[in-house]
Amino acid sequence: MENLAIGAPADFSLIALFLRASITVKIVMALLVLASVWSWALIVQKLMVQTTARRDASDFDRRFWSGDPLDDVFDRMNGRPSGAAARIFSAGMTEWRRSQTEDGGLIPGVLSRVERAMNVAIGRESDRLTRGLPFLASVGSTAPFIGLFGTVWGIKTAFEGIALSQNTSLAVVAPGIAEALVATALGLLAAIPAVIMYNKLATDADRISAGHEAFADEFTTILSRQIEAE
Repeated sequence: MENLAIGAPADFSLIALFLRASITVKIVMALLVLASVWSWALIVQKLMVQTTARRDASDFDRRFWSGDPLDDVFDRMNGRPSGAAARIFSAGMTEWRRSQTEDGGLIPGVLSRVERAMNVAIGRESDRLTRGLPFLASVGSTAPFIGLFGTVWGIKTAFEGIALSQNTSLAVVAPGIAEALVATALGLLAAIPAVIMYNKLATDADRISAGHEAFADEFTTILSRQIEAE
């Protein structure tokens, strides 16, 4: 950290504070900025994924409950289901058709196999919704402490500079303290949005996954009625 002469004007802009900081504090600041940028990129990406998942689920619900035979709904996909709900339905219907014998009967235990196939698909979609969220949780829990470390180190460096210059003037102390406090501010800047958005995204992902599970239950109920009717 550069020693400032008494009475010399000090630049307290963020860039100037960063450039005057020690190498350790600079690394801490850079890591926190990188974590913040990465967090926001992940937040935007997850918001887009979840918005698309809700829209696809709504579109598929209209097709599923349109009154058309399930085989027709499945055939219109042409093996390329779009959306999480459609992929879950496709997994169940694929297993349903594989369980049909040539004489029109069904292999015993078809419902349990259909349920397992859909559960695998649901797990895959749930992983897609929550992938990356642990990073937000990590940033939210560790960024304040990383920033605090940078602050403590910056204050230590500032006091070392004071000891070397043997000058306790506020003009000498203030820039070093300001540089150190920027690290804490950056830690909070990274942590607060990460915590808030992690809670929101995790809750929304659970809600979407619960909708997928409810659909799977409804679908197996329909198949169960069809089996019993035969």
